[in-house]
This record gives sequence, C-alpha cells and structure tokens, in this order.
Amino acid sequence: MQSGTVAVVGNGPVGQTAALLLAKWGIRVVLLDGRPERDPIGSKAICQQRDVLDVWEAVGAGRRIAGEGVTWTTARTFYRDRELFAYSLADPGRSAFPPFVNISQARTEQILDELIADRPLIDVRWGHHVTGIDQDGDGVTLHCEGRPPVRADYAIACAGAKGDEVRRMLGVSFDGHSFDDRFLICDIRAHLPGWAEERRFYFDPEWNPGRQVLIHPCPDSTFRIDWQVPGGYDLEAEERSGALDARIRAIVGERPYEIVWKSVYRFHSRVVDRMRVGRVLLAGDCAHLVSPFGARGLNSGVGDAENAAWKLAFVLRGWASDRLLDTYHEERHAAARENLEVTTATMNFLVPQDEEQRRRRLELLEAAQRDQAAAANVDSGRLCEPFWYVASSLTTPDSSRPFAGRPPRGHVPSPGPGILVPDVPVSAPGCARLRELARDGFLVLAAPGAPAGEPVVAGVPVRTVELAGIDVTGVLGDSLGARPGELWVIRPDAHVAGVATDPAGATAILSRALGEPAPLAAAP
Repeated sequence: MQSGTVAVVGNGPVGQTAALLLAKWGIRVVLLDGRPERDPIGSKAICQQRDVLDVWEAVGAGRRIAGEGVTWTTARTFYRDRELFAYSLADPGRSAFPPFVNISQARTEQILDELIADRPLIDVRWGHHVTGIDQDGDGVTLHCEGRPPVRADYAIACAGAKGDEVRRMLGVSFDGHSFDDRFLICDIRAHLPGWAEERRFYFDPEWNPGRQVLIHPCPDSTFRIDWQVPGGYDLEAEERSGALDARIRAIVGERPYEIVWKSVYRFHSRVVDRMRVGRVLLAGDCAHLVSPFGARGLNSGVGDAENAAWKLAFVLRGWASDRLLDTYHEERHAAARENLEVTTATMNFLVPQDEEQRRRRLELLEAAQRDQAAAANVDSGRLCEPFWYVASSLTTPDSSRPFAGRPPRGHVPSPGPGILVPDVPVSAPGCARLRELARDGFLVLAAPGAPAGEPVVAGVPVRTVELAGIDVTGVLGDSLGARPGELWVIRPDAHVAGVATDPAGATAILSRALGEPAPLAAAP
C-alpha cells in the first residue's frame, strides 16, 4: 500500500538510507541532488558501526557492506612509540555484524544505488539544484534551478556539510566552533602486516611530533591515514618538496605504496537550532557537523534517517498524528548534542586551546605510560554508539530499570526503556534476529507469565509475540533481563518504548510512543 510522498534533498548515504527506508514503508520518494551525477572520489566516511550495518540490512545492504569491508574489533592508542591501552568492543547479544567495518563511502553509495534502482517507489533526479522551499498546510514545494517544481507532503534535507543554502532557506542557525588545525587525509595502498584488523591512534609520534596520527585499515590493502597538521599547512608545497613522501615513508617504511586519494580538512562542531521546520526535517551533516574522531558523522546521520523514516511513514499512513514529527527534533537533536559534547572534548584534548590544557594533557599522557587509571582518561575518540532515548517524551520510564548514564567506552547499557534492543538470534517466521522482527511496526514481547490480552491502539500495526516461543537458545531472555509477567514494547526502530505488566499498561506505552498523551483506544 502506497501512501504519501516525501522529497529527499541530497543523494548521499544519509539521503539514500532515508529513501530506502521510506520505500520499505510504502512511501513514494523523490530523491533530488544538484550534482549531474555521483562523484565516487576518496574514502570519505569509511567507518560503519555495527548498529548502522543493521539498519542498512533492513533494506538489504548491511551484509553486503560488511562482507566487502574490512572488519576491525580492536582500538589501540599509543603515546610516541609506547602503547597506552587497547580495548575490544562488546557485543550485548550475538550480533550478525562486527563492531566496525571500514569501507569507502563511495562503495557504500554504489551498493545503496543498486538497491534504489530496484525500488519503483524511489524517483532519483540528478541535476536538481534546490533554490527555494515553500510550505503550506498540505505540503512542501521545492523549486529547482531550470526544472519544474517538486511537490511533496514532507521533505528531508540531507544536503550535507555544504548545505548552507538549504539551511538559509529554512531559517535555521548553525552555531558552533571551527578548529584552526587542519588534518591531512591520505588513502595509501601498501602492505602493512598485522595492521589490517585494528584502528591505531598515535599521540606525538616521532614522525609527526607534537601532533596526532590516526590509521584505519580499508579494503584492498589500503590504509586511511589522518595527520594533524598546522593551520597554514600547504599540501601542494609538501608534495613538490618531497616532504609528503617522507611523511608517508615514516609510517610504511621503504615498501612500495600508492596514494589513492588525498585531501586536507578543517573540522567543525556545529548543530542547527531546529531539526524540524514545518514539513521539512533536517538530517545528517546538513543538521550537524562533528570531528571524525569516533566515527560519529555518517553513523549518526543514518540514525537520523531511520528516526525520520518511521515517523514520517506512521504519519503518512494515518497511524500517528503530525505531533509525532516534533519528537524527531527532540530525539535527534539530543543525539547531535551528545555527539558534539563527545567529539568536542576529543578535539580539545587533541588540539589544546591554551597552555594550561597543553600542560595537563602532557602530564596525563606521561602518567598513562605507568598508570592505567590515567590511561582511562586519555581521549583518542570515543567510538560511535547508538543514542539512547532514555529521556525522550516517547519513552515510558521504569524505576526498576534506571539508566546508569553513559557506560565505559566500548560498552552498552543494560536493556531497558529507551535502549536499543540487543541484536540476538530468534526463531520466528521469516526472521532470524530480534531487530528484524521489530522493524515492521511495534512489537510486544510477552515474557512467560504475562497476562492474557493484547495491547490495542486503533489502526496501528502491533504484534504481540511470546518471548519463549522465539527464544529457542535462551540468549534473548538473558540479554534482555526480562522478568516473568512483563510485556516489552519495542518501537519500529528497535528501541524499547517501555515495559508493562498488563495489556492496559502496554497500550499506554504504545500511545506515548506515538506522541499521544493518552491511549487512543482501550485494551479489550
């Protein structure tokens, strides 16, 4: 069943993801991009997190991307030539995906393009530069240079970091901070034995004194290397002088290498003041920019896309009121602010803003060589993790499962309201994993001893499933920590909306998760 149209502005990976997810819900999509065609240049956003691969798998891409990418499970941090610490990333269930996969953004876009080409509900239009956005009570009109206007019920702005025009048309601010230091990024093809399954971060190595270097493995014996360089760094001059070759050989040695791509970036920490402007939602780099240390850019943009897609689909299908879209800003702006907090703290540690910060950092790095407690405070980038909607107005709190706050790096919180459910195997028709089962609508998991009767919210797709019937291995019950008699209400994005002990309580949780202040219909 098709219902409504959404225009997506920007055919990058966030826009592609939004389009595919909307089409999965039966929503027609017009996908616009001002470029004449795709420009597959450079690695760009390479680091895809486990839960993002899971979102992509919902549209048929996750396993392909994971299969082609380089899997790494360990993050190592060095000070000069000494390793300070290494940690591996925890799996709260038995995920089908590794913690992180490195693959070029260009290849990810190609895979998503192939899927889009098979979706008749998605109309891709290159060469559509949006120059004006008008809204009224019935929809959005996008004016495109030299093209007929495009009319849709709603729009998602995924215009990327350079979406200044779109932000201006929508009247949003983009406040924040831009860092003076630059970062040289090179994709180097070389044979580096033992480096293919780990991320390496170096503070003050002898081959980049006083600054940092980050090394990521990529497919085809390629390594993405980021050097922190001074604000006045001149790449062309370094190439001419031979200093770039010397910089690379300090890492790869005398073995042969090839530069696949190179660029210089200045990093930013910025977020719009509103992620919903009437019938337009802002997503990805168009809404927020963070430094790449922690891989929170594209990964958080995919989180935006999923949140926007299910909420727009529910509104357009008549399953929820337009009020639900206000919670898009509430939830994803909070996620953006957390990413800004985490990545800005990292950048302040990497690029101290004054002499006192520099002194404290040096003292901490020296102490970390001898003291693991000091090493725990060294900030080389907290790796991307899902945002937990524990404070959302859509989440019903549970005093018996209080949120303990941000867990140690590499870990996830215990399951409970607002938390993404663990990715565990289940035995259900057509579904091998819990998150697959959850993403077709609202899911209610009934623990053994739960009272009879199903929660009902008028017209909304809700399935009640007995936990014991799908938990053939026992992993699901153990991972959730479900107690006898409980009803776990899970949102279409696989986050827990709340936990009830009777159908009426589950109905109230469902209504709240749809943005309604009270149940829309009583339980039978």
